[in-house]
Amino acid sequence: MPQKTLEQLMDLDEPGMELVREWIQGAKNRVTLLDVDPAAGRRTLLALQVTSRSPMGAIALETGGILIDDGWVRVLGSGNDRLPRSLDAWNRLNEAPHRLPGALLVGDDALGGFFAWNGDGIPGPTGHVFYFAPDTLRWEDVAASYSEWLLFLLRGDLEGFYGDNRWRGWQAEIQKVPGDRAFCIDPFPFAKGPALGGRSRRLVPIEELWGLYVVNFPKQIGK
Repeated sequence: MPQKTLEQLMDLDEPGMELVREWIQGAKNRVTLLDVDPAAGRRTLLALQVTSRSPMGAIALETGGILIDDGWVRVLGSGNDRLPRSLDAWNRLNEAPHRLPGALLVGDDALGGFFAWNGDGIPGPTGHVFYFAPDTLRWEDVAASYSEWLLFLLRGDLEGFYGDNRWRGWQAEIQKVPGDRAFCIDPFPFAKGPALGGRSRRLVPIEELWGLYVVNFPKQIGK
């Protein structure tokens, strides 16, 4: 199927960013909208092949990403110094195979948990957003669409979602975490041991946790 051009993907009549900004204005959680390099935004939208009328396309085109709760959750856009990963580069959209064939990684968190929009690469409903939880090493269905997922991050109960996986004083720590790093917990979150707040933690590249949690550990456990 031939790719759509940038002109076909950019919706100037009904830009989705207007809706996203409206949602942000009503947010209950702390939100930081990251500045965009216009060239990076156009590149990312073209690689995604989704219209900017959609929230996903709008965020790709017009933001460097979104930080929720001071960066505990990172929603990927076209990249920024504070979130130096773009949707297209992180997903390896210009390579074969992609990072997660049949799905698109749309965000992650400071624990090394990953959010993915499902094409047909994750067992479960197409179009839903799934969360790869580092304490279970499983993809969990968390939202019926990208828009529903984004609205939850902005207005939902994140304290309830993360529960005991947050510790006393996490707010001060998270402000020092770059958008391409996350906490490596020891013992690992899925292992028996004290509450996460009582375990040691250090910052590592998010790439390292992707390799540990998603690529390697599930295969070892499945043997």
